[in-house]
Amino acid sequence: RSEFNPYTHTWSLGVEEQFYLLFPLLFMTWSKGGRGRGLSMLLFGLATAGSLLFAISRALQGGQEIASFYQTTTRFWQLGAGVLLFQMLDMRRHVIGESRLTGPWPGLLQLGSASVLAYGLWAARPGHSPWIDGLWPVLGTLGLLALLHRSAVGWVGSSLSAQPMLVIGRMSYSLYLWHWPVFVLFRWTFGLDSLLAGALALVSTAVLAWVSWRWVEQPLRFGRRWRGSDLRWVAGGVVVLLLGMGLQKQLERAAKHISLSTVSRHPLDWYPYAKGLQKEFPDCELVVSRLPVTGGQVQQFERGSCAAGRGVERRLFVAGDSHVLAYREMLRRLVLLDGGQVRVYASAGCALIGLQGRQPGDPGCAAYVRHSLADVATQARAGDVLFLPGLRVPRLVEQYELLDQQHVLAAVRSEEAAAARKAEVYGAIAALKPLADRGVRIVLEAPKPVLPAPPFRCSDPFNRGNPICVNGMVVTRERMEALRAPALSSLQQVAQALPGASVWDPLPVLCTGVSCQPGQAGKPLYFDGDHLSGHGNRVLLPSFRSHLAAEVH
Repeated sequence: RSEFNPYTHTWSLGVEEQFYLLFPLLFMTWSKGGRGRGLSMLLFGLATAGSLLFAISRALQGGQEIASFYQTTTRFWQLGAGVLLFQMLDMRRHVIGESRLTGPWPGLLQLGSASVLAYGLWAARPGHSPWIDGLWPVLGTLGLLALLHRSAVGWVGSSLSAQPMLVIGRMSYSLYLWHWPVFVLFRWTFGLDSLLAGALALVSTAVLAWVSWRWVEQPLRFGRRWRGSDLRWVAGGVVVLLLGMGLQKQLERAAKHISLSTVSRHPLDWYPYAKGLQKEFPDCELVVSRLPVTGGQVQQFERGSCAAGRGVERRLFVAGDSHVLAYREMLRRLVLLDGGQVRVYASAGCALIGLQGRQPGDPGCAAYVRHSLADVATQARAGDVLFLPGLRVPRLVEQYELLDQQHVLAAVRSEEAAAARKAEVYGAIAALKPLADRGVRIVLEAPKPVLPAPPFRCSDPFNRGNPICVNGMVVTRERMEALRAPALSSLQQVAQALPGASVWDPLPVLCTGVSCQPGQAGKPLYFDGDHLSGHGNRVLLPSFRSHLAAEVH
């Protein structure tokens, strides 16, 4: 999520820098005067109009919201409009001289421009910028600049010329640079939901901005000791960039030793990336490849050079949503321990048997299911296994958002949900029966426990008080059994209708007592509210291996 990334706001600095690379090429003829000024205005006008039309076309197409938000080509018109305003005001001054509006008009126009600007800031919506929601701040700002560029007349001009506003204006760049990392830090720790937290974040931003403005920005801009040739500035900038890059690399390498976060200090326990397997299995190579299939790619794991030989000849096909990806460590370890081949098909939010009533209306999900099953049908032989994990109960919490748990429970028990599950059971049986009849063994994953809070955000002393952690990370086994009962019943119906099919249940391993805990023996079982951690993969591996072995016998 961009709101939790301290570097997100650097995109706007990138847009600004790219604009300044183009700016001299479009503006150089302006300094020559005469026709050169007209040519420069024409170039800026064409570039601004082209950027605006491109932004509008992307907005009308739909599906390009994220790219449009960050691209310079869709943002150029917002900066170009300011350059054109300067050029027009300067040309007007040279042609007809200075002139000012009189009477009530200046105040009314200033109020109108300020209102347009305020409306644009208040009504901005995610996914609607730079067009159309980015239009109103641009128009309002252009109006204020045009009306106030010579003198601060009227109450709007007087307000903007007040000493507090001038201080904010002088420090605006530092305030912009600091506000985002400070806000991100608060989101990860105390949260920004309360009035006190918001006030502390603003004060922290102001203090840091003043320090950097006073002791970095001002000396560099006006200090005598920093005066030098442009070449020295460029060389110094390159040195600073290289030093910063080197420092960043060293911090990344040392993260597990110096970080305050348990997630960063113990990445192999938290992330199911299986990066430590080479040291753990020095005599056995894991070959990972990506193969093209209709509609995307499939990831394949198999043994390479291994002292134990090729191992079993079984092929395991794994298809589902993001929970397939959360099983990567378990699947890789399975190959290293037993041999065989694993083919992974994954599409986030699209379980082959989701049992939450979401997939039928999603054409992309339906296409993924068709393509995955078609490839399995082409590749699988009798005795191979098709493993279908997935999120089959509603989440109790998102990674960055609390959910209404009573609403979640009510939705599971509703008549609409029951009807959707019934229809999905019939559809799953129809889709999987041809594979089962050919001797492919179907293994369905019973719903794993889901937690009321994401452990990766609530496991350190500095973030346990975050609002996302308010419900705690523990769910009673009784409550979990009740939540998953409808989905488990549906899965059992599917398994009973397919020859050789079975249901593998991770819950007894993950919930060893009357409650389902986020971890065992001081290590996490879960990364977030429903995806397994690396340690969770290792805990479940013996149970999964036993289930596969029992299926063979």
